[in-house]
Amino acid sequence: MSVQQTTSHGVVTDSVRPPEFSRAERVRVLTMTAAGSVVVGYAAVAALLALVSSTAAHASFSTTGVLTAAAPGWLVAHHVPLRFDGGQLGLLPLLPTALVMLLVYRAAASAADRLGLFEPLQARSVVFAIAGTHAVVGSVIAFLMGDDGPVRATPAVAFFGCAAVSALAAVAGVAQRCGLVEVVFERIDPVARRGLRAGALALFALAAAGAFLLALGLVFSWSTTASLFRPAGGTVGTGLGIWLMCVAYLPNAVVGALSYVVGSGFSIGSVVVGPLEFTGGPVPAVPLLAAMPDEQAAYLPLVLILPGVVGVLAGFSLRNAAETPRSRVRAVLVAAVAAGVGTLVLAAVAGGTLGGGVFNPVTIPAGLLAVLTFGWVTVPGAIVAWFAGPRPPRVVEPEPEPEAEVVVEDYDEDFDEDYDEDEDEDGDEALDEALYEEEVEELEDEVEEEEGEEDDLDEHDLDEYDDLEEFEDVDAADADAADADGSDVEDSADEAAAPGEADGAEEQDEADPDLADKPR
Repeated sequence: MSVQQTTSHGVVTDSVRPPEFSRAERVRVLTMTAAGSVVVGYAAVAALLALVSSTAAHASFSTTGVLTAAAPGWLVAHHVPLRFDGGQLGLLPLLPTALVMLLVYRAAASAADRLGLFEPLQARSVVFAIAGTHAVVGSVIAFLMGDDGPVRATPAVAFFGCAAVSALAAVAGVAQRCGLVEVVFERIDPVARRGLRAGALALFALAAAGAFLLALGLVFSWSTTASLFRPAGGTVGTGLGIWLMCVAYLPNAVVGALSYVVGSGFSIGSVVVGPLEFTGGPVPAVPLLAAMPDEQAAYLPLVLILPGVVGVLAGFSLRNAAETPRSRVRAVLVAAVAAGVGTLVLAAVAGGTLGGGVFNPVTIPAGLLAVLTFGWVTVPGAIVAWFAGPRPPRVVEPEPEPEAEVVVEDYDEDFDEDYDEDEDEDGDEALDEALYEEEVEELEDEVEEEEGEEDDLDEHDLDEYDDLEEFEDVDAADADAADADGSDVEDSADEAAAPGEADGAEEQDEADPDLADKPR
């Protein structure tokens, strides 16, 4: 039935509900997984030894002897050093270790699928079961080998060595299924994630460059390589054993070639080999070492172009990791650190002691290799990522636009004060003068009309004043006659006054017909 499952790291997945297992069933699955990885690994080592011993010229083949001899081989596959009477074998092949880790990886992933694990904390049971089983078996084998045998191992070293190798492979097997990858990457910002991926690609590119250089050296020295496969009195079994040894140590040789490409080189006893330094001397008769240069040549430093190209490619892959150049440079630094740490680990496990003879030790300078790798990725990568990536647009503050000045012309009554003849430069002076003359004439006409109206008013006022004087003279004469003649005269004066007033009114109306309309 399809259900929605929410993991502890907040990821919701649409998957099938895992089946319910009892405690006994879970223990059974974990036990079978851990024991199966140990048994299969041990059987693979025993099968290889049986193949070699069966084809060797003077080797005696027996099942007990093969199973006994497979015990130190199983420890070597878990990268546990072995001790001999003549010294210690610390230069261990990396290919068997890689195969054992691949076997454990598949076993852990299968157990997680069978148990239906999907939570990060649920992966503990698988990792602890596998790592614990390998650690216990390794320590028991080292203890049973004893201190008096021809090949010996330290139980404590075997315990922790087997536990570390198997636990690392088991974690890788359950990481994707139990969400460990999401938990880790959720705590890393996107720029750092891009840097980690670019660092892994840079490390792979450097290893590929080393492998290419190793293959090129073997091709140019093919006659020497072929002669080392045909020793005097050799048989098919002897050649097969040499070939198996070369295959087992092939990753070690690739790491040494990687160190040579980067510039740190490597050393075998007193022999020092590098692109800028070379010290000759005796080396083991191993076909892989035929790729080493016989002497320092002028063209050997040209191999330093390869790590520079890898750094440029790393920077080009991070050109769009971020929008700002500083963030892209930070991604390049993360990639350089990741590549440097990777080369440090590879160099630390690829070298080691080789008995007590003249070929001891085989050294790959891990610290110098890590520093040079960091520099080769950082310098060209940062330059390319800085200039090849996009740049954020510059934020330019817009300049404030000047406010438009509105000019309001105030026209006064006096046109001469507002008129400026100097501003008219385009031939409009004649038109302005004509308008000016028309306005002046209109003003003069208005002034004349006002003066004419004032004169009319003055004339009308004078006429009224004359009529009043005549009226006053008549009244005075009538008063004198009235005094002389008595009452009759008064009557006549009244009669004469009435028509006089009428005549005066008529004269007044005739003299100024508009007088009634004028305000007084």
